[in-house]
Amino acid sequence: MAQTATYTDDPRIHVDAEHLLRLGAKSRAISLLPRQPARSILNGRHASRLRGRGLNFEELRSYLPGDDIRTIDWKVTARTGEPHVRVYTEERDRPALLLVDQRVSMFFGTEVYMKSVIAAEAAAIAAHQILAQGDRVGGIVFGDTDLAEHRPQRRPAALTRFLSSVAALNCSLNASLRPEPSVALNDILKQATRIAHTNALVCVFSDFDGVDEDSERILSRLAQSNDLILFNIFDPSSRQLTPGLKMTVSDGEQQIELDSSEASLSDRIKAAMDNRLVQLQQWSKRYGFPIVPMTTSEPALDQLLKQFGHLGGRT
Repeated sequence: MAQTATYTDDPRIHVDAEHLLRLGAKSRAISLLPRQPARSILNGRHASRLRGRGLNFEELRSYLPGDDIRTIDWKVTARTGEPHVRVYTEERDRPALLLVDQRVSMFFGTEVYMKSVIAAEAAAIAAHQILAQGDRVGGIVFGDTDLAEHRPQRRPAALTRFLSSVAALNCSLNASLRPEPSVALNDILKQATRIAHTNALVCVFSDFDGVDEDSERILSRLAQSNDLILFNIFDPSSRQLTPGLKMTVSDGEQQIELDSSEASLSDRIKAAMDNRLVQLQQWSKRYGFPIVPMTTSEPALDQLLKQFGHLGGRT
């Protein structure tokens, strides 16, 4: 059933396409290339190194003085009796696939921003930088009932279409939505495996609501053949509820009043969120992909600058 959007021009609650396009000029210091600043969360000391662009086999030719002996093809050399080397050229570009979660679970925030806004802005910043470094960018933007798929392309017009889809789903979120969920996170991850076959950059911007054992299997497949980065969007209340905070929470059908002064409630919420985080961290160590934590209490750009090694935040 189609929902009627209740859009507000408050950038902490909703973001439009123009705002996402403007983020490109403000995010030039961030890089998603293999060479990272020493303090970057993507540096090899903190997480698995990014592979970067792959290599294409160019030709097989006779060995010449100065060739790297590691490129010698020993089977051909043994068969012909003459040393031969395999010549490779670096790919001109590589595809990047950004998965942007705009489900109702993301329309939540107790401090400054909605989780959906942080995800949208972080994805936009990444998309701008990927295109600027000469790679193809695309992705899947998904809500509870709708999704928009954009095949990776290296054209500004493609970036504009992608960000327009992010803004459209972001602006459709409102507190009165009563969705009939048909799009699950695992569905999107499976779709990503069909698009990103090998040597792609896959970034997931989500609160990871709904992850399960099947998610682990799909994420491990993505990480095996691609560079996978999880941007875990969370609200501070998931770590510790503010004392005396009262909230009205709804699933679209029913709503309930929550009072954080109830210790047992705070403990249950924290335990649920901690279990999800622990699960993601275990997978991160097991399969070698980094997790970039992002909170709703600070601007996305400031957080990414810090996470990518620029300690002062905005430059």
